[in-house]
Amino acid sequence: MRVLLAGGGSAGHTSPLLATADALRRLDPATEVTCLGTREGLEARLVPEAGLPLELVPRVPLPRRPGADLLRTPTRLRAARAAALEVVDRVRPDVVVGFGGYVSVPAYLAARKRGLPIVVHEGNAIPGIANKLGARMTQHVATSFPGTDLPHAVCTGLPIRRLVSTLDRGALRSEALASFGLRDDLPTLLVTGGSQGAARINAAVSGAAPALAAAGVQVLHIVGPKNELEVASGEVPYVVVNYVDRMDLAYAAADAVLCRSGSNTVTEVSGVGLPAIYVPLPIGNGEQALNARPVVDAGGGLLVADAALTPEWVAASVPGLMTDAARLAAMGAAARGVIPLDADELLARMILDAAATGATP
Repeated sequence: MRVLLAGGGSAGHTSPLLATADALRRLDPATEVTCLGTREGLEARLVPEAGLPLELVPRVPLPRRPGADLLRTPTRLRAARAAALEVVDRVRPDVVVGFGGYVSVPAYLAARKRGLPIVVHEGNAIPGIANKLGARMTQHVATSFPGTDLPHAVCTGLPIRRLVSTLDRGALRSEALASFGLRDDLPTLLVTGGSQGAARINAAVSGAAPALAAAGVQVLHIVGPKNELEVASGEVPYVVVNYVDRMDLAYAAADAVLCRSGSNTVTEVSGVGLPAIYVPLPIGNGEQALNARPVVDAGGGLLVADAALTPEWVAASVPGLMTDAARLAAMGAAARGVIPLDADELLARMILDAAATGATP
């Protein structure tokens, strides 16, 4: 069995791709997985690091508004489709899987041209342009959240790394705290703005550092690989790091998380039973707010608008939450189980079924 997985650009597309690749090889170690991505995306580093072959196609942004970029899109798309066809003809996959984003459109078009079965996985509650197109070409469509408006959709959840989906936070906590230089007698707030960081979150939480320290709340703050942040750290630690490869350790060290609400973040944070303050990215179609809604409605998190997240809000609202152990425990219990954690295997089985069934007429 040969499978071509197309996706990349951000962690939201790359992480589920890698989790699905692992699941496919667990189900059948003989499965040959090839990934399709771009030179500019996060996949250019993460896919080779995972030991998987990566084929490249040109990046084709899909503009949401009229303009010069929109006029250039057909020419760019033809070039990307040609590149994807060359990969398909050389790799000869039995099935093509798209996770959305720039890479998926040429992959879907190439698969359709060659009569190959297509599987679509949509990570967000509101589908993107690429997967709206892909879902019209197949009956094999998976979504991360219930109610996502795509034809033939089956809610499988979002594939996440086994390192996280099988995490025992309690068993790993002492090692995790020590690895980040945190104390074991204080509550820990984990702060992250996603794979690239978030300036609003960085400024709001760091600006409230004195209030957090006064309440005895230590902070593990992941600011993003290209961001810089200096916060004085005294007896109550405020640890700033640019990037964390071992997010299982970060989750194990945390008692709560303040974060964006990309699909990968919501699935991982709620899945490991962490209460969260979700701050949706204020651009796009509002999908991040909808991603977090099932967990918030279940009582496992709070939703705060990006514009409302200020140092004053953090200082007034977060210390009380972080020092209320009973409330944190109740929120964590409510969060766990809202979103399935076996999506990697469910999607892998859908992919194998699609390959066996053949292309949709």
